[in-house]
Amino acid sequence: MKKEKNLPKKSSKELEKTLIQVALKVAKRGEGALFVVGDVKFKTLVDQSVPPFKVTQNPKLLESLAMMDGAVILDRQGVMIAYGAMIESTKTFKNFGTRHSAALSASTGDNLVVIVSEEDKKVRILKNGKMIMQMDALQKDVEKSVSGAVDILESVGAGTIGTIGTSLLIPSLGIALFPGLVVFGSAYYLGKILTKHLR
Repeated sequence: MKKEKNLPKKSSKELEKTLIQVALKVAKRGEGALFVVGDVKFKTLVDQSVPPFKVTQNPKLLESLAMMDGAVILDRQGVMIAYGAMIESTKTFKNFGTRHSAALSASTGDNLVVIVSEEDKKVRILKNGKMIMQMDALQKDVEKSVSGAVDILESVGAGTIGTIGTSLLIPSLGIALFPGLVVFGSAYYLGKILTKHLR
């Protein structure tokens, strides 16, 4: 495991956009994937023959690596540091499989986690141990929602995100701002987002 030092706390908009775009492509094919940006404990399941690279410069390679079992681990600069990685799960995401539990465990602190569910073809984004948004890869024009999703990620602050649970997967408990995008959080947070994006 590599430790990050003196890196910015937030990942860049370009990195977030690349991860969401790749995740939507993977979801449309009915495959699963897990991307973790930040510091997390993991073991690699496969030989690391692909050298580290900046994923925003080669999203096709990122997509290929995402197809392997395990997570793709990135630093906050957007450099892939491991793939086919097994994350130490310390939490359980009720009614979901091991990939979702690993995602929940990895989403602590300032880490950003993007998970693709092969079962329902949804992309879920977690931060601070909570699910903050979900995108439906099968929704028409969902790609047009990527920039809005990145803007929302940039505005996420500590203490503004609602609690996680399977009940959050019910759209009535989230708010749809763009095609295929549902955001979860407190009423204050949702109101703040609505005001910003509907002006």
